[in-house]
Amino acid sequence: YQRRVHGIVSSTGALAFKSVPKRLIVVGGGVIGLELGSVWSRLGSEVTVVEFLDRIVPPADDDVTKELLRLLKKQGLKFKLSTKVTSGKVENGVAQISVQNEKGASETLEAEAVLISVGRRPFTDKLGLDAVGVKVDQKKFVIVDDHFKTNVDGIYAIGDVINKGPMLAHKAEDEGIAVAEFLAGKAGHVNYDTIPNVVYTHPEVAWVGKTEQELKAQNIKYKVGRFAYQANSRAVTNQETDGFVKVIVDNVTDRLLGVHIVNANAGEAIAEGVLAMEYAASSEDIGRTCHAHPTLSEAVKEAAMAAFSQPIHA
Repeated sequence: YQRRVHGIVSSTGALAFKSVPKRLIVVGGGVIGLELGSVWSRLGSEVTVVEFLDRIVPPADDDVTKELLRLLKKQGLKFKLSTKVTSGKVENGVAQISVQNEKGASETLEAEAVLISVGRRPFTDKLGLDAVGVKVDQKKFVIVDDHFKTNVDGIYAIGDVINKGPMLAHKAEDEGIAVAEFLAGKAGHVNYDTIPNVVYTHPEVAWVGKTEQELKAQNIKYKVGRFAYQANSRAVTNQETDGFVKVIVDNVTDRLLGVHIVNANAGEAIAEGVLAMEYAASSEDIGRTCHAHPTLSEAVKEAAMAAFSQPIHA
C-alpha cells in the first residue's frame, strides 16, 4: 500500500483511486456502496460499511439481504448497522467520521478513504428547465405523464431525471423505446412492475417483483419456492454454490409475484423471471418448461417446482 489519503469521496471518486486504500469506510449499505466496497475489499482494502437502517440493500427481500450480509462478512467486510454518521473530516492525513449507534454510543472511525453512497438525486438544476417552463417536483424530478410528456408541448423526458421508476439504465432504455414508439404514432409501454434490479457484488443479487415483506404489508396470500445452488450441478462444477433462488407466487392462482436470486450468475438468471412475470406466468409454467442440463438456469426451474409441487433435487 502507498500511504495516500484519498479523503471523502463520492462513487465517482471511488472509481478514480490511484492506489488501493488500506482502510475504506463506506457510508450507506445500498447498491452502490456494496458494489464499490466489495470491489475494493477484493483488491485488499479493509472495508467497513456504516448503514443507518438495520439491514443492507433495503428494497431487497429480507432473505436476500440476510444471505448477502452473511457472505460479505465471510469475505471480510465489516458492518455497523443501525448506525448514523454525525460528522466527517480529514485531519492530519486521515479521513475521520463520527458515528452513533441505535443505543446512543458514539465512536470515531478512521480510514484513508470514506465513500459517501447514501443515494442518488436527479441532476436537473442546470438543464434550463425554468427557462422553458418544464415543471419538476419537490425532489427536482421532471414530471411526466404516461407518454413521458412534460407539461410543455414537444418536450419529453426519460430516465433518471423523471418521477417514474427506479434510476436504472435499462429502465431508461425501455422508456426511450416507448417514447420513440409514441412519436411514431404507435403504442409504447413500460411495465414498472417488471424492472429487474441487480447488485453487482460477488455473488450478485437480483430480483424482480414483490418481496415477502411487501406482500405481508399488503395482506396478499402467497407461497414460496426456494432452491439452493449447492444442489445445482453446474454451480458445483463452477465452484459458485453460494446463494439460492426464491420464487414467490399467488397462493390461489400460482401467478408469479416475485423472483429473488443470490448467486454469481444472478444478474443473468433474473431475465427468466422478468420474462415470466411480463407474460403473467405461473410457477408451474416455469417448472414444466424443459431447461438444459447441466445449467445454472435449472435452479430457477427447481425453485418454481418447489412453489407449486416439489423440486427434483431438494
